[in-house]
Amino acid sequence: MSEKVRVYDLARELGLTNKELIALLEKEGVPVKSHASNLEADIADIIRDIVIKSRQKKQAKAVAQQKQKSESEQQKHKAKQQDKQSGSAKKAQPQEEAEPSSPPKELHLKTPITVGMLAEGLGKKPNELIFTLMSMNIFATITQILEVETVEKICEKFGVKFVRERREKVREADKEKTAEDTDETDFPKEPRPPVVCFMGHVDHGKTSLQDYIRHTHVTSGEAGGITQHIGASVARVGDQTITFLDTPGHEAFTTMRARGANSTDIAVLVVAADDGVMPQTVEAINHAKAANIPIVVAMNKMDLPSADPDKVLVGLQQHGLTPEDWGGDIAVIPVSAHTGEGIDDLLERILLEAEMLELTAAPQAPFQGLVIEAKMESGRGPTANVLVQNGTLRLGDYLICGTCYGKVRALIDYQGKTVKRALPSTPIMILGLSGVPEAGEQITVCENEREAKEKAQETAEILKNENLAVVRKTSLEDIFATIEEEEKPELLIVLKTDVRGSLEAIIENINKIKHDKISARVIHGGVGEITENDVVLAAASKAIVIGFHVRIMPGISRLAKQKGVDIRLYSVIYELLEQVERAMKGQLAPETKETPLGEAEIIQVFDISKTGKICGCRVKSGVMKINAKAKVFREKELIYLGHVASLKHFKEDVREIHAGNECGIKLDNFEDFEVGDRLELFNIVTVDPFANH
Repeated sequence: MSEKVRVYDLARELGLTNKELIALLEKEGVPVKSHASNLEADIADIIRDIVIKSRQKKQAKAVAQQKQKSESEQQKHKAKQQDKQSGSAKKAQPQEEAEPSSPPKELHLKTPITVGMLAEGLGKKPNELIFTLMSMNIFATITQILEVETVEKICEKFGVKFVRERREKVREADKEKTAEDTDETDFPKEPRPPVVCFMGHVDHGKTSLQDYIRHTHVTSGEAGGITQHIGASVARVGDQTITFLDTPGHEAFTTMRARGANSTDIAVLVVAADDGVMPQTVEAINHAKAANIPIVVAMNKMDLPSADPDKVLVGLQQHGLTPEDWGGDIAVIPVSAHTGEGIDDLLERILLEAEMLELTAAPQAPFQGLVIEAKMESGRGPTANVLVQNGTLRLGDYLICGTCYGKVRALIDYQGKTVKRALPSTPIMILGLSGVPEAGEQITVCENEREAKEKAQETAEILKNENLAVVRKTSLEDIFATIEEEEKPELLIVLKTDVRGSLEAIIENINKIKHDKISARVIHGGVGEITENDVVLAAASKAIVIGFHVRIMPGISRLAKQKGVDIRLYSVIYELLEQVERAMKGQLAPETKETPLGEAEIIQVFDISKTGKICGCRVKSGVMKINAKAKVFREKELIYLGHVASLKHFKEDVREIHAGNECGIKLDNFEDFEVGDRLELFNIVTVDPFANH
């Protein structure tokens, strides 16, 4: 079996960019999905031949032109000699002095430097430079970026000293520019480092991997080795950098996105090779997919004897991530936070993904940033750990961040050093704000303190008037109304069920529901109770949460109300599907309603070996009936919806119990009773939708 070649490996070998090679492959009738696609060995050989023959042809043409030029110059030289002999040397001499001047003694260029840029700087034709590179066994195109060492060697060949300019010199010249001087789009864009976060299941090694990277690529060689915790760090890989956000997990990551903050460019999904894909891994996958960012998988703990790579690959495939080795486009890098195996490969792959994203920012534009963390520190006052997203943050800048404002008194980088400015993709600690802003808040520069203070007061007034109210835009009833307003093409759902079979069946049926204006999609499905993670993801994605035969964790209903997330509980699949379909079709006028039957309080819980837990209740009002719909409330929060499975009066099975009596109730698929919980029983009755007209 012939060995396959990755597109990006072949591009690197031939000195082409990934885009150039993909374009060439498509021209030759070889369709590829991305830079990570596999090529058969014979196809790769054909492409090599095409590129080499093309370059040889160009080289032969250039040699012929050079030969023709040389012969022409020889003829001119003979003519000049003849002119000298006939007494016309005086006119010829000034013409010889008028020949093109020699290259400059010093060449000043800013990195990254392409072949075309270097040729222009040296006063040479690009082809001439390409042939010089060929003589050095470097095959490059006019747009190829050259390493600094290569540039120095080429300049030395032409008798020129290369001087590498720092981009900060350009930024310093425009230090006084403000937002009023020109529109943001007028500022030149430059490449910026990628911002990366680590996600995955607990104990799979997220922290260990980051610690190893910090030790080898961040803090090594620093005096004292003290790293300031500012919620992020910067790793150096050759002459490039990567910014790592130290988010505690996908909860904080998604909370930021819920506030409209695109904090991350690439997600590193950490999966333990001995454990495989776990529930929190699946959550992390769905959070990254919802954010629409590239995923690189770090298959950690490869040093363990129990490591099982195939188990990881199968798990990834089952959750929509097809590894490159299986024909997909997801990079799975074997690593070990203990031995350091594969860490360099992981960092190189992150840089490759960043190259494909073509990440840019405008350093000369007005500063814009994102608050990663913020707190009140003794001796420092309010501190905000910020990621610079665009522009340059400078000492003395006036800032506005929600209801907080202030002047930058100090900037402290991830190494604990005081600096004067911070460029795009740089994490930095800011001192000087009037208060502690919230994580995920946008922070921007103002012209002066008066403007910053006024904007902060305006924001505070708005919040006061709104009384911190949340506009519910993800309720099931409102979802269709917002389709026209927000051009929302999908009804997004976070689904939790009692068992895997129910989950798969409901997802399959939801996918079958068709409508010409909207489709439904389950962005996260799992087994178990509805948790904080589910609500956070729903808030960030403007989704609704649907539970089937599951409970809601205490406190989650309150959180959902704060975040404007609608949670719906169902115990019958067809009712669930019917409501989803009605939401999609906009037919939300209720055709059914709840009719209260009675209310009871749990006064005791019995654990019976054969039948499970039964709650002893005192009926406070109405009547308790067998098979009636039931809701369980704990401290006014709904935690379960289902039906009454059995009803007992002492040891006898009965069909109903009236107010003032005590009884034993067993609910369908729910045993997590507590004394003090309240039961509400009701029936569902059909209502004529035109009865009120």
